[in-house]
Amino acid sequence: MKKILSIQEAIRVAKKLKKQKKSIVLAGGFFDILHLGHINFLQNSKRQGDCLFVLLEDDKKAKERKGSGRPINPQKIRALMLSVLQDVDYVVLLKNMTNNNQYDKIITQMSPGIITATKDDPHIEHKIRQAKLVGGKVKYVNEKIKNHSTTMLVKKMNSQQSKNI
Repeated sequence: MKKILSIQEAIRVAKKLKKQKKSIVLAGGFFDILHLGHINFLQNSKRQGDCLFVLLEDDKKAKERKGSGRPINPQKIRALMLSVLQDVDYVVLLKNMTNNNQYDKIITQMSPGIITATKDDPHIEHKIRQAKLVGGKVKYVNEKIKNHSTTMLVKKMNSQQSKNI
């Protein structure tokens, strides 16, 4: 089974699964350096339905949102890492996503029953709006785990490197 999909492939797979009465869960993010917070989020997301699709942002968006030097790992590597996790059914490679209408189009065509989020998600209003578009729900599946973020790990690695110089 192919787990890393283009947007169009993901839409086709989602429609096929819906015909089979499978529930679709959607999660999204950068997943630059996998850590405990990501693993908890993905495991808890998978528990919400039959098939978990992970929308994976591209490198350009990662640099825009996270700053220079990011992503640490390019999208293809991040996709491969996610695809080997048993809780992830499909990884969807996002490309050149520049506005909410593009995301909305994907959401409406995939029509997930659940969109998962972490408490304090800075983009929660968009997820709630998108869930309403398809008659779905947003479910908070975990809280941020203190000291477990990619940004924090990068800072920690950089401070270790500067101590060793």
